[in-house]
Amino acid sequence: MDLNATRMFVTAVQTGTLSAAAARLNVPLPTLSRRIRRLERDLRVQLIERGTRGVTLTRAGMQFYETTDFGIDSLLKAEDVLRSGQAHYEGVLRLSLPPSFEPWWEMLGDFQERYPAIKVCVYTSERNVDLRHEGIDVALRVGRVVEDSMVARRLVSYRHVLVASPSLAERLDPDSPEALHSCPCAVWSNQPNDESSWRLGDQALRGSVRLVTNDYLHLRIRALRGEVVTELPPFLAADAIRNGTLRALFPNLVMPLQYISLVYPSHRHPSSLVKAYLDHCEEYVASFEGLANQGMHASAAERPPRA
Repeated sequence: MDLNATRMFVTAVQTGTLSAAAARLNVPLPTLSRRIRRLERDLRVQLIERGTRGVTLTRAGMQFYETTDFGIDSLLKAEDVLRSGQAHYEGVLRLSLPPSFEPWWEMLGDFQERYPAIKVCVYTSERNVDLRHEGIDVALRVGRVVEDSMVARRLVSYRHVLVASPSLAERLDPDSPEALHSCPCAVWSNQPNDESSWRLGDQALRGSVRLVTNDYLHLRIRALRGEVVTELPPFLAADAIRNGTLRALFPNLVMPLQYISLVYPSHRHPSSLVKAYLDHCEEYVASFEGLANQGMHASAAERPPRA
């Protein structure tokens, strides 16, 4: 059996289109298409349905994919072990990140300075992307990771903080969170019609909601303009709180813990590039104060053991 053609087939399934598979493997599209057709002839079955929106597995194709994906990955792992023994990191690393995650952009810059031969492709999205079928090597997830198909390495836990401009904060009694009911508020949500309440200590509170968005940078701008009370992650709030342009509200109450994890498919042994990225992220989080609640009333970030 043609292992290169099998690898092309597996990549086409993972990326969803022949053109994307050809781009990932750096081969001409006609060559990839021809090799997969030859593989189908050799096996005497049709593996994929080809359409304008991409490829769809046939039943035989699904069986073949499920039995060959791990084998191809093992071969790539063996190749990677040999290459990593030469202490040379080169290739493409595909990452998924949530938007508004400013600390990671600086970290990625440091990572590529450390490994200049690694090309990084970043896809930003609030949704939990399907790593296996969308060809993502590592995704950053905020919150608990529950997928059995994923290996999660938890990096840090932290708490959001409720903030307002000094002028708006003056209108609030620091000992009375109920005062929020009369204040204009902006909330984060990835559902346009969701106006979830904030949990402060054991209280669930919500003010007069003027804005719902899934972009924390937008929330920070509106808070700095003095228009709303909102919640921010510590890495977006700390500097403004230190320089006095924002104030942390209700110092005796804390918001729930948030978790940052890096996840990768459990069926795929992490490559040397993935391992280098995971280790670099751990080093970065351990030294970067912006991921902790420094200069704010909420408790400092905890760095838990690997999940």
